[in-house]
Amino acid sequence: MPHQQTGIDKAQILTEALPYIQRFAGKTLVVKYGGNAMTDPALESSFARDIVLLKTVGINPIVVHGGGPQVDSFLKQLGRESDRIDGMRVTDPATMEVVEMVLGGSVNKSIVNLINQHGGRAIGLTGKDGNLIRAQKLLMEKTLEDGSTQQIDLGLVGEVVGVKTDVLEMFTQSDFIPVIAPLGVDDEGNTYNINADLVAGKVAEALGAEKLILLTNITGVLDENKNLLTGLSTQEVDRLIETGVIYGGMIPKVGCALDAVKGGVVSAHIVDGRVPHATLLEIFTDHGVGTLITNRAHVKNT
Repeated sequence: MPHQQTGIDKAQILTEALPYIQRFAGKTLVVKYGGNAMTDPALESSFARDIVLLKTVGINPIVVHGGGPQVDSFLKQLGRESDRIDGMRVTDPATMEVVEMVLGGSVNKSIVNLINQHGGRAIGLTGKDGNLIRAQKLLMEKTLEDGSTQQIDLGLVGEVVGVKTDVLEMFTQSDFIPVIAPLGVDDEGNTYNINADLVAGKVAEALGAEKLILLTNITGVLDENKNLLTGLSTQEVDRLIETGVIYGGMIPKVGCALDAVKGGVVSAHIVDGRVPHATLLEIFTDHGVGTLITNRAHVKNT
């Protein structure tokens, strides 16, 4: 009886998820949404369903999104390009206007609409709303071949110096799901473009979140033989960075997760967002679909 077997399989999945649902009910999860999960229609739909399901079972998800490719596309339509230095967009005032319009406008509202279409009650925010994300200009230093350092001006690129948690707590204690565009503002009212991973990590840290989940276009953190490391302590991550196993473009993302855990987040997850329902698989199963980083000896889904 194939239909009956399918029903039994579904029931088994639900019962396996139950301990995790019970453990994380009432907890806050911060999810950084970007990469393929944000551009593939099927993955967009699975992500939205995951977020709505989390809220429905009593978990409080907060979404922080990127949108670099969308900004690039709009700049191209305007016949403009923005330079990048070590992967960071140089953001002059004219580019900042486009960044704010695309991230805080079209991208943010499309994600809100997507979650709402799947039965959620999402509400869009930027870091400027209610002074949610306090920022300052990012001072970037580049090491030259002779060992000296050079300070590089990236324009209106910022870093997070504070998060107004009362704004988010107002929403998480209700039925709403906050969706945050990674923009911040300083004491003089200047708007800054901020890396979405960094914003997600600082939001999770400020709230003392149960989990920080970074959706990426990779399988997770790999060892020297390119095998997936499913669970790491902060000490093991430090060692992998020191020995060069974690290098290049992975260092900022892993560093963001590491800082969040050291700052009080219970666990951080670097998750393969190319996998349908990656968020649920990482939270509600033993094996997950990425790398978990905790302050404690590794136990999957701690």
